[in-house]
Amino acid sequence: MKIFVINGPNINILGIREKNVYSNQSYHHLINFIKKAANENDIEVDFYQSNHEGCLVDKIQYAYYEEYDGIIINPAAYTHTSIAILDALKAVQIPTVEVHISDISSREDFRQKSFITPYCQKTITGKGFDGYKEALLFLKKLVKERDGRCY
Repeated sequence: MKIFVINGPNINILGIREKNVYSNQSYHHLINFIKKAANENDIEVDFYQSNHEGCLVDKIQYAYYEEYDGIIINPAAYTHTSIAILDALKAVQIPTVEVHISDISSREDFRQKSFITPYCQKTITGKGFDGYKEALLFLKKLVKERDGRCY
């Protein structure tokens, strides 16, 4: 099983910005946390982070051509603005879980609307890094049930 983890703007500066919201752990810590969870569950995982919307769209399309079984995406600020990311996810039709480190439903009004959620099979918010692990396990189960494959 192959999962692509895609992170949007400012996720690369975790541990620097708004520590009270995103914790003091770095992006490097996040990647190591996800790798450990993936290894424990026999999941191959690749990562991509960009602050640029078009690059995120390109990587979603890349996931299609590289035949990833699932996508975990934290579009960050693009959650609330990007129809392009939504359209790319809809086009590739890869099972997708939207993850947010913070609980976007309890933040500023403008952060409470997600353009991505309607496409995703699941949205996980407010669970910190653990949300990514939950997303991995959800996709593993979803793909296994869908394809009847053993993982």
